[in-house]
Parts: sequence; structure tokens; C-alpha cells
Amino acid sequence: MVLNGEEDKPNRPDVYSMKSDFLKTIVGKRDRRVYDPDLEVNGDILDEILQAGRMAGSSKNEQPIRSIVLIDPVLKSGIADCADYGLHVPESPIVIVLVRAPGSRPFDAGRAAQNMMLAAKARGIDSCPVGIQHDDRARLLLKFPEDWVVAMALTFGYPTGDADTLARTGDNRIAMGSWVKWNTWSED
Repeated sequence: MVLNGEEDKPNRPDVYSMKSDFLKTIVGKRDRRVYDPDLEVNGDILDEILQAGRMAGSSKNEQPIRSIVLIDPVLKSGIADCADYGLHVPESPIVIVLVRAPGSRPFDAGRAAQNMMLAAKARGIDSCPVGIQHDDRARLLLKFPEDWVVAMALTFGYPTGDADTLARTGDNRIAMGSWVKWNTWSED
């Protein structure tokens, strides 16, 4: 590694290539809003997804996130009404609402959500995060404590047969050289 100029990047091709299955899972994860209605997510896989969220790190190990799993169609429709962009939620096989403890940081919910979505992707299940803009309505519907807030909802299901199952390559993302800056900001 040279300390100046273009050579500042560490020579670690394993970091920038698609060699690991885990990196392929990350790069291949796409937000999908349409799921195969004929395929159910079995309980063991749902447990894995929930465990992945439970094991996410949190600031000061406070563990401030809780999940509410929705399988009841009435509740799924109700939570969809709490989102400005949740039309796909009622048709989703699994909906998990992440709720944050008082004073907690949204970052911790994001960590749990990403763990869950990647665990699902590793098992061939697609997912999509959904912002919940109407927290008071969600609180009434799901009966969580007054001082807790909805972080987001996550939808899960198997992809439809016509879904683009090819893994994303990263080609349509900004170039690594534009996204990564070494030591100080630089223009491309």
C-alpha cells in the first residue's frame, strides 16, 4: 500500500470481489413487493429470520427493538393503512413490525432489519422495508406501549416465478471509486 495518490487503497481483492457467499447474498438482495401467494414461509425459517434480528448489535447493548409478527390478514391490512406506501403489505405472507423502546435510536432498528432481510435472502426469501408514517394508528392497532414507536415494517415472501432471480452485480450502483474516499474527501 502506497501512502499517496491512487495506490492508497489496500490491495484486498477479497473485499471488492464476489468471492464469498455472504457478499453475494448482500449484493443480490433486492427489495421486492410481490411474493408467490402459493408458498408459505415455514416456521423454522421464520425463527431463523427472527433470530437474526434478535442478534443484531445495539448501542450499549440496550436491545431496544421488539418485533411483532403479523399473519392475521386484518392486522396486515391495518398496518398497511398506517403506511403511505404500503399497498403490497396485505398480500405479503409475513409482515414483521419493528418497534423501538423510548429513547432508542433508529440505527438499532436498521441493524435488526438488515440482519433479518439478509437472513431471509440467504434462504431464498425476498423482503422489503416499509416506512410506517402513522405511528398513533399503528399503536392502536397493535397495542404496543404508549412510549414505544414503530421503527418500520418488513414484508417477506418467496419470489414469484417471473421474478428476476439473477443476483444484482452492482453494475447499476455508483462506482466503488466514487463511493469510497480514502483518508479525505476527493472529487471523482
